[in-house]
Amino acid sequence: MSDTKAAAVDQVLAAVDAGLEQSLERLYGLLRIKSISTDPAYAAECQRAADWLVQELDGMGFAAKAHATPGHPVVVAHGPEQAGPHVLFYAHYDVQPVDPLALWHSDPFEPVLTTDAAGRKIIVARGASDDKGQMLTFIEACRAWKAATGSLPVRISLMLEGEEESGGKNLPPFMEANRDVLGAADVALVCDTDMWDRQTPSVTTMLRGLVAEEITVTCANKDLHSGMFGNAARNPNQVLAEIIASLRAPDGSVTLPGFYDDVAEISPALKAQWAGLGFDEQAFLGEAGLSLPAGEANRSVLEMLWARPTCEINGMIGGYTGDGFKTVIPAKASAKISFRLVSGMDPEKIRASFRRHVEAMIPADCSVSFHAHGGSPAITVPSDGVHLQQALSGLSAEWGKPAVITGSGGSIPVAGDFKRILGLDTLLIGFAHVDDQIHSPNEKYDLESFHRGIRSWVRVLAAFAA
Repeated sequence: MSDTKAAAVDQVLAAVDAGLEQSLERLYGLLRIKSISTDPAYAAECQRAADWLVQELDGMGFAAKAHATPGHPVVVAHGPEQAGPHVLFYAHYDVQPVDPLALWHSDPFEPVLTTDAAGRKIIVARGASDDKGQMLTFIEACRAWKAATGSLPVRISLMLEGEEESGGKNLPPFMEANRDVLGAADVALVCDTDMWDRQTPSVTTMLRGLVAEEITVTCANKDLHSGMFGNAARNPNQVLAEIIASLRAPDGSVTLPGFYDDVAEISPALKAQWAGLGFDEQAFLGEAGLSLPAGEANRSVLEMLWARPTCEINGMIGGYTGDGFKTVIPAKASAKISFRLVSGMDPEKIRASFRRHVEAMIPADCSVSFHAHGGSPAITVPSDGVHLQQALSGLSAEWGKPAVITGSGGSIPVAGDFKRILGLDTLLIGFAHVDDQIHSPNEKYDLESFHRGIRSWVRVLAAFAA
């Protein structure tokens, strides 16, 4: 970075520090808006949050508009033309319901700056971490750039959703309809993730995909008395149990034909980085009351969570499940089964392989039906990508230690939509912590996360402009 650019970054960081109290007041104002997207009673509050964002972004020189959808508005804002890359920032302004209200220590929509048991200053309110606090780290970084230098370092667009917490079904059609405008960006940014630990920033570059299937095995045409028909009649619970047991081999691997055909090993360098993170497998499992890793043999827990596909039984139903006992052979039994996928795996290929596997195990006088519950591919950002390396550099400069590349065992649909609809890779950069109690009473966001999150985005945007 040139001396001139370095001096500009120092000016902007000084503006962030000097304006922290005002940034907090703006965050408090947004947190007071009860933008609960899943409850129709709060539709006006969601509109109010969208209008609040439009007003703030307009005041910073963005061309901002709240676009109507069949649900809640999508706010889109575009900064002025700038040299260098064009980044598209995504966040959501809606929040989860606050129930159970009795467990909150303060009004969920009246933010409180307090101190936790470790002496850290925290902001307590619904949406403090998920996602209003995270969203404003980026917006306040843009504000600081404008205040200190009169311009933004790169071309910036924002897309702020109001339905993430209620399924986000209207966002993909909106993106499809606005592909020409939104797809003009070079990279997407999402600020809805955690740091690795309190002093180690991270960029999440791997998200697993998902295939979810519900199967129902039918044998007899009605429930049967187990004394009158036992042994002679096929029991769908038994058939289902054999199917489920067949899905994994003794070494923990998934047995579906072709399941691993498109699964690549992670690089030795990335494997070494993960090994150096100091992840405590025993403590991780111990928090869930477990001690022995399951899954594939000879794989680390992080590797299994972030870079390997899996098969899980999410639910099983068959026969009498009420109090007491009923000696019945049920006519039907069902299970809900999900597969988490990694990069390169085709959801429909895995679904077809699973269905063929199940159908081959169904006795001739029985039947099986399938109900798909969605499917999405995994997302992986190339580890040598220029935007990723620039982001890592900016984060490392702020936190004084190397930022790390992490994966996620879960799925974030919007990242898949960015790739599928707009052709954009997504960098997931967040400053939350695992103890933020998102979706729970007493949700919080560390003041340090908010302050240094703003500073981090200042540096990342500068790195993009380098």
